[in-house]
Amino acid sequence: MAPSRILIVEDEESLRIGLHETFAGEGFAVETCARGDAALNAVQSFKPDLVLLDLMLPGLHGMEVCRRLRAQGATLPIIMLTALADEQQVVEGLKAGADDYITKPFRLAELHARVDAQLRRAQAAFNAPLALPGCRLDLVRGEVLRDGQATALTQLEVELVKYLIKARPAAVSRDELLTRVWGYKEAVATRTVDMAVAKLRAKIEADKEKPRVIVTVRDAGYRWEA
Repeated sequence: MAPSRILIVEDEESLRIGLHETFAGEGFAVETCARGDAALNAVQSFKPDLVLLDLMLPGLHGMEVCRRLRAQGATLPIIMLTALADEQQVVEGLKAGADDYITKPFRLAELHARVDAQLRRAQAAFNAPLALPGCRLDLVRGEVLRDGQATALTQLEVELVKYLIKARPAAVSRDELLTRVWGYKEAVATRTVDMAVAKLRAKIEADKEKPRVIVTVRDAGYRWEA
């Protein structure tokens, strides 16, 4: 299973580097940036499972970063890092879409506990069957149930669905899927992704010729629409 991906958005260099070293050392895939405007692009390109987001950022305030991510449809957990103990700031951050917050200075053990809790909660979202047009998709059992008949999904198909869901509303390129889902070290010219998507569509789409769940985005890749 691929490691969980954490994006750290923090303009204080020593803290940013320290958090990167800590989480990377524990096996997480980590990317960092120091500006709020850069964070929006990083979420699109890095596809993190969780964001640690400072509030007082250059370029774009952390509160606005959070609002824009939620407005774009991003559902990933966001934990705000704030030096402000002001209750109103905390309330505004949660209203903006943050899932949790922690006040600086903080103990690493507490931050770890909050990160783990949010990642568990995000993973639990895949435990309940997903209702799709004409069928139910159970990622835990790895099957599609249509008209009382179960069709098995391969483990790769399960991981493909999860990755597309986590990436929404963004489209995911074929090259990205090859490296992130298939585990290729680098992108190669192959029809592997297209063939896999075609097989998956045959299992989950009401009409595989007119897909409504996994749609093709021209010059971009595939996007989960359900």
